[in-house]
Amino acid sequence: MAKILLYNNNSNRMETYYKGPSEAMPYNSGRTLTVREFSGSSNSNILWTDLRTMESWNSLRYLYGSSIYVGFAFKRPWQGGHSNLSQHYARNSFRRRSDSNSEPKSSN
Repeated sequence: MAKILLYNNNSNRMETYYKGPSEAMPYNSGRTLTVREFSGSSNSNILWTDLRTMESWNSLRYLYGSSIYVGFAFKRPWQGGHSNLSQHYARNSFRRRSDSNSEPKSSN
């Protein structure tokens, strides 16, 4: 059983979920991302994400139109990956199209 900490950007609150490996991640549409897929080969039973990431996943998966392989999402540095660097540096690596209007404007 995994403990999932999810930051809800709309309510500015943390939400906590307890889910098994074959269950869908919170806010996941169509059961396209399970807890097992999200955690990958990480041995941690505590996972974290935010609502925007899950909404972005739903949009990306819908637009792509078929399953998307998830190698690993969040691994601790000692669990492999990029040497001694944290795997969290990428943060939310995909955005919804509507977020593009929130980019800072150039003063030129």
